[in-house]
Amino acid sequence: MTLATPLDVAPRQHWMAVLAKAPLARLEALVQGCGEVPEYGFLRSPEIGLTMVRGRMGGTGHPFNLGEMTLTRCVVQIANGAGGAIAGFGYVAGRSHRHAELAALCDALLQHSEWGDRLQQAVLQPLQADAQAQRTTLAQETESTRINFFTLLRGEAG
Repeated sequence: MTLATPLDVAPRQHWMAVLAKAPLARLEALVQGCGEVPEYGFLRSPEIGLTMVRGRMGGTGHPFNLGEMTLTRCVVQIANGAGGAIAGFGYVAGRSHRHAELAALCDALLQHSEWGDRLQQAVLQPLQADAQAQRTTLAQETESTRINFFTLLRGEAG
């Protein structure tokens, strides 16, 4: 079996980020709502490791090692119907084997010609809507605590 060529990088990066940040329970429910998904095998079973997180002072300075964080990764493979195979990758923060597996499965299905549109509508769009609602709620809560400071000039009388 040969692996299918990857899609455009930007959309894939976007959906992988959405899948990695999604709450596990919500992701599980949405994937189950898609019905019977194709059989898949593990190219790399879910495994937990550490990755170095790097930062930059002010976002533009020299990079420095901020510290390590726990990461779970997984790689699955599904058949592509034309004798090929599609590999899906899942990288999630923390220690969740199931989350990494589901993220990898969704990545593979989003690349699949028959499943891509269905998963976009059934899984990715609801997760994006949830994330946007959460950002909006956080922005509203933050705005409600805003304090505006005003300064007055002293000694100048009109």
